[in-house]
Amino acid sequence: MFEVLLTDEEKSIRDEVRIFVRDKVDRSLILKMDSKEKEYPYEFVKELGKDNLLGLRFSKKDGGRGLAWVSEMVAIEEIGVLGIGLGCAFALSSIIGEALSKFGTDEQKKKYLTPIIKGEKIAGEGLTEPRSGSDFFGTNTTAIKKGESYVLNGEKRFVAGGVGADCFLIYAKTDFDAKPHESLSAFMVDRDSGVKVEEEYELMGCRGMGASRIVMKDLEIPEENLVGKLNGGNDIFNAMMVPERLTSAAGAVGMGRAALEIAVRYADKREAFGRTIRRFEGISFKVADSAMELDAARGLIYRAAKVADTGAWCRKEVSIAKAYATEAGFKAVHESMQILGGIGYTDVYPIERLYRDARLATIWTGSNEVQRLIIQNEVFKEILAEDRSAKRDVELDTPGAHKTSEKVFSQSPTKYYQN
Repeated sequence: MFEVLLTDEEKSIRDEVRIFVRDKVDRSLILKMDSKEKEYPYEFVKELGKDNLLGLRFSKKDGGRGLAWVSEMVAIEEIGVLGIGLGCAFALSSIIGEALSKFGTDEQKKKYLTPIIKGEKIAGEGLTEPRSGSDFFGTNTTAIKKGESYVLNGEKRFVAGGVGADCFLIYAKTDFDAKPHESLSAFMVDRDSGVKVEEEYELMGCRGMGASRIVMKDLEIPEENLVGKLNGGNDIFNAMMVPERLTSAAGAVGMGRAALEIAVRYADKREAFGRTIRRFEGISFKVADSAMELDAARGLIYRAAKVADTGAWCRKEVSIAKAYATEAGFKAVHESMQILGGIGYTDVYPIERLYRDARLATIWTGSNEVQRLIIQNEVFKEILAEDRSAKRDVELDTPGAHKTSEKVFSQSPTKYYQN
């Protein structure tokens, strides 16, 4: 347990959300979402808003509670036990809210941020396009200035809330001559301005969230709906990736924990060969490994959250947490299904649904392959920057370099950093 790492305030919000999950979320909602009877969990979002559980990090002035990142992480883990769909519905207020809180005008906060936090408006985001998945800055959606408006043309896919959301944060190209990272801008786009749902996806998991492909054709958006600076989409995107990836990480731990708890109780009751199956190492070691990896994931998540609270650059820490935690969460669900055996493969227990949900966490908000790309890039930058600042450059491919390199790399790490 991570009690020792949590403040009283963080324990309090965890317990509050845990009670909400237990007492205010009807199991029938989850079943209706998974069977596609429910297009979007409107009531769930509204109830969260009534209890002031959305946008926990944002200022009280804007409707939030002014809490720290760790509080949001413990909250999303509790929501995560319900599955990735409701976790996403909870997290969108934090993700869209990050852009509005950091870059929005007072008017935008009043029109969008506060109603989103109160559960009065549902927001979605338009990032991915048919021809640009992980290549976010390769977007083809355009926004061209026309008088006091921008005319948007393009499409976005895999939009959670494509069916259901009242407004969307949309990225579009606004400078056609600039470098990719300097060419995009972000806009708040109301559904009733002309956003069309072209296709609603049939998903393996994360059902009931209205995931769709939306199309914008000659949409006129008032210039006051530009979020942040013109061509400043890169800064907004980088800010939004912190809640995008940290909520994915913590939600995955919640799913893994829920599956593991079922597996532990099952293994303590199920008998085979004259004893409960928890007595077999083939079972009990799966429990041990899952518990270790989920706890390690929490540690990485809380570390990233603490760094995020400082306002420092935390791209590496967030990517490490996202990649490790989503894989640990999925593995815990996978091993839990193995412990239950055949019955785990049925819908008698929710593990098969959690399995389908948890698989998505390693793909969305930047695939784990992309996270590893980011991690290695940040590591190389950090270490090589230290070398340059200490004038420790070692040219390994020049004549005689092996003599220098052997001297440097044969030293202990402590001695190396003292030289």
